[in-house]
Amino acid sequence: MRTHKDLKVWNKAIEYVTRLYKCTSIFPKEELYGLTTQIRRASVSVPSNIAEGAARTSNKEFMHFLFIAIGSLSELETQLIIAKNLGYINEALFDEIVSENEELAKMIHGLINFRKRQR
Repeated sequence: MRTHKDLKVWNKAIEYVTRLYKCTSIFPKEELYGLTTQIRRASVSVPSNIAEGAARTSNKEFMHFLFIAIGSLSELETQLIIAKNLGYINEALFDEIVSENEELAKMIHGLINFRKRQR
């Protein structure tokens, strides 16, 4: 039986969460309950929603959760811009992380389009 763990996009999202946790570990301690937590929660939301959607029985439900994951990626991009503007991450790291974010969004959109064709 295939599960969410068989999806490339879920595995990539798990790697992304791990990277963002490491990245935010160097943020100032006063951000622990602010931007650090926001970034971590939004990043965890991406693979979590992919997994929850994959466990649903209908394409419509699965796509609903995939769209939520895309929303979390948009939220993350906003938070990363703020972190860069505050000097918590440098331009090079920001560019790498946002590039990964965009790739994940493309992968999720691709999965949505694939599921739409399966109706």
